[in-house]
Amino acid sequence: MRHTIIDTNNLELTEKVVSIKRVTKVVKGGRNFRFTALVVVGDGAGHVGVGLGKATEIPEAIRKGKEDAAKNLIKVALDENNSITHDFLGKFGSATVLLKKAPDGTGVIAGGPVRNVCELAGIKNIRTKSLGSNNKQNVVLATIEGLSQLKTPEEVAANRGKSVDEIMA
Repeated sequence: MRHTIIDTNNLELTEKVVSIKRVTKVVKGGRNFRFTALVVVGDGAGHVGVGLGKATEIPEAIRKGKEDAAKNLIKVALDENNSITHDFLGKFGSATVLLKKAPDGTGVIAGGPVRNVCELAGIKNIRTKSLGSNNKQNVVLATIEGLSQLKTPEEVAANRGKSVDEIMA
């Protein structure tokens, strides 16, 4: 995974808790309960991150997840319609997420975990389909993986040594 480091000091990040799981460890004296929180943060302008927090209390797990997500921010390439620049398949584990470019007015057509990531990234028009596993954590990570691999037409043109017009034709 390629991730560029983004300065989080000047970003106004909003958070959304995707899932909270209660994890039980059986020990000699009884059961130990801990909580795992999957948190997505974003600024609504092309930056989004996901984090996992674990603690004995739910608010502490959410706080840790938010801090972890802020450390793992990625930049998403958006076009003029606030959609993604091209179609892509994001994969993580056995979860695969199909991300499809959509025209203006489409809205966010996505399932729960993918919708959270897309809305916090600032994507307004997109069609998605979750394939394979429906594990929330893997679906979110597959979405992040797919969004991080998107390229702008300018980046593709620079890599190929051509103009943007030649590539878009």
